[in-house]
Amino acid sequence: MKLKIGDKVLVTSGKDKGKKSEISAVFPATNKVLVKNVNLYFKHVKPFMDKPGEKRRSERPLPVAKVAILNDKDQADRIAYQVTADGKKERIFRKTGQTIKDKKVATKKK
Repeated sequence: MKLKIGDKVLVTSGKDKGKKSEISAVFPATNKVLVKNVNLYFKHVKPFMDKPGEKRRSERPLPVAKVAILNDKDQADRIAYQVTADGKKERIFRKTGQTIKDKKVATKKK
């Protein structure tokens, strides 16, 4: 999967079409990504004992085909790979040819 956590993306279809946000989780097995504040759904929880009822808001994963990565000029773009002289593989934008800066993301230890 070419998309990573922290990439800024544009939603290209669905009820949130046109929204720009950031990827918060990636699910390569199902080819889906979780985008912050996009594809929101509500779950109604009934009152139970002392707790009152509530509406819980949650995000659902989107298929990768419904998002496009945003380049430095804030335009929808595609990703390509390029091998550097020292043998490392890096991601680049197709339109501009600039390398994509990977953000260091803290992961949770289980």
